[in-house]
Amino acid sequence: MRKDPIQLKWLFLGSLITNTGISFIWPLTTIYMHEYLHETLTVAGLVLLINSVATIIGNYLGGWLFDHWKPYETIVAGIVIATASAGALIFWHGWPIYAILLVILGLGNGIVVTCINSIATLVRSKQPSYVFNVLYFTSNLGLVFGSLVVGFILPLGIQYVFLTAFILFVLFLIVALLTFRNLNQAKQAIRRSKVTDTGDGRTREKLPIYLLLLMLFVAWVGYEQWQSNISAYMLHLGMTVRSYSFLWTVNAVLIVTLQPLLTHFDDYLLKHLRGRLYTGFFMFTGSFAILLTAKHYAFFILAMAVLTIGEVIAFPAVSTFVNERASYQEKGKYQGLVTMAASAGRAVGPLIGALIIESLSYPVLFIFCAAIVILATLAFILIGRGKRKPATDQK
Repeated sequence: MRKDPIQLKWLFLGSLITNTGISFIWPLTTIYMHEYLHETLTVAGLVLLINSVATIIGNYLGGWLFDHWKPYETIVAGIVIATASAGALIFWHGWPIYAILLVILGLGNGIVVTCINSIATLVRSKQPSYVFNVLYFTSNLGLVFGSLVVGFILPLGIQYVFLTAFILFVLFLIVALLTFRNLNQAKQAIRRSKVTDTGDGRTREKLPIYLLLLMLFVAWVGYEQWQSNISAYMLHLGMTVRSYSFLWTVNAVLIVTLQPLLTHFDDYLLKHLRGRLYTGFFMFTGSFAILLTAKHYAFFILAMAVLTIGEVIAFPAVSTFVNERASYQEKGKYQGLVTMAASAGRAVGPLIGALIIESLSYPVLFIFCAAIVILATLAFILIGRGKRKPATDQK
């Protein structure tokens, strides 16, 4: 079967829409709960943690249902949950209903994100690595666009932020209902033709996958320090909030610039997939090594640049590596584990960082982040070597 179950442009548009929609809501959580609802920062942090747990549950459900139920109905259900919760937030955004709806939204979004990655495994016209690269680009583009626009909408009233997110989710629901209908047939066709790929349809090379998921988890623990604790460190050194915000402009520009370039060299990078992973995750380590000696703003820009280049190189390659080794019966499950590892790292990263800073110091935090990434990477290199399963699902 060479025909794609959906046109790639609709899959990429769906990724762009859902990430733009979610970026209208989650960055405002702490500010909105603290400044508007007058809850403590601890309560806001607890809500974010519960939201992350709901997202992880959604990641798992999305993968399991994709494999064992129907892909089309699964992603539609996820979009409906996200759409309904965003719509309810327009009218009910006081305490505690705001927190409850935010958690429900996290569940729906977790299902959707895993399904989008799982659908990429059904594509026949392009290498899965190409699709994962573009999906990573569209997801980041959506997050950048949403984060920029929300600043202009918020002064009009918080209900307009939720209304905009709701409209975007409705748009994605319409796209899915009209263009995703062939997913079930594609999944069944592949299952019938490929069921003998591992005898009983189960994944054999599990150790390399789980070691890579560990790498992804600890990398996100480190990455989250940039979104939480490093801002306070920069202010402690006398830098401004504007200076910190500009670092994320550097991050966005590098991602938008470099991701299409990597996609252009997809065939070469696919042949050197392990090298790509090693390079990307070692660059993560390098960014924290730079922070150890960073006292001037230029070093923070350099560290962010190194971190972002490592992110662009490594993160999309994780889904590709896992896809190559997962059996056709368990594509959804393992793409779900990828999104779960990232979600878990995002969930516990700020807390781990805060505990280390309060107990020890910022330099110890940077050493810790560098150490856990390099140790996980070395374990993947030394222990997780396995023969690459033939990519018989590619064109």
